[in-house]
Amino acid sequence: MRYGVNLLNFGSGTTPDSLVRQASDARELGFEFAMISDHIAVTPDVHEVYPAPFYDQFVLAAHLAGRVPGLRLGTTITVIPYRHPLQTARLAANIDRLNAAGFILGAGVGWSAAEYEVLGVPFRERGAITDEYLTAIRAAWREDPTSFRGTYVSYEDVRTAPAPATRPGLPVWVGGNSPAAQRRAARLGEAWHPFMPTRDALSAALPRIAAEAEAAGRPVPDLAPRLQIRLGERPDTSDRPLGHGSVDQIRGDLETLAELGATDVLLDTYPGSPGERAGADEDRRVLALVMSVAQGTIGTS
Repeated sequence: MRYGVNLLNFGSGTTPDSLVRQASDARELGFEFAMISDHIAVTPDVHEVYPAPFYDQFVLAAHLAGRVPGLRLGTTITVIPYRHPLQTARLAANIDRLNAAGFILGAGVGWSAAEYEVLGVPFRERGAITDEYLTAIRAAWREDPTSFRGTYVSYEDVRTAPAPATRPGLPVWVGGNSPAAQRRAARLGEAWHPFMPTRDALSAALPRIAAEAEAAGRPVPDLAPRLQIRLGERPDTSDRPLGHGSVDQIRGDLETLAELGATDVLLDTYPGSPGERAGADEDRRVLALVMSVAQGTIGTS
């Protein structure tokens, strides 16, 4: 399995230099990719969880591409309805060209109704918009000029270069844990990218995703989960999110993911609220520990 790091692109003390250090640390610790989260309008509900300053994911990826070579970059996730699909297609394809190690477009629907309202996008239609926009994005990568007719966006004979000429296989990782997200991953993604999954939830979802992909005539998407890492003694129950627990439990979680066929695992040290965040040095220590577990260089406790 390949391992990546969720870069924390928000909060007090976050600066261009600290973001480069996060990415450089990830590369030095042996991680192969780094991903960045998405908000455009930091509304009060967003600020409570992901406080400002919040650095734009695409701008930051381009910034890092020129400063931290050898690290694949991506988004976890891009809220697809927030941007016109041609804009998203071009941004992803441009960064894929700028970064020799490549780019991954993580795709999802988001959660903040207030942010949707500020951006003038209908929150209740976010699933349908995401499906249509992802279809349009994939078309823009294939064809130049590109045309698309849909419910939410239509255009004819639009020149999109350099979007279509991107390297073959620029992947879409579809985020979300819901049945709708699983269907979207099967029909429109190269990987399913759930957040904080449990062992039982993965075991139940993977056969459904495989059946949906086969019905659509597509390859079964890879499994590429994002794990929130919370070290500590916790009961090893079926409803425990993978990544929560002792070192031995996390070792078992990584073994479980390997058995389930996961190709990539993204590690996230953010505890879910700014008050619990321990700081950059502790994040690096935790990431180094988990990478040692993954590489088998730390023994059982």
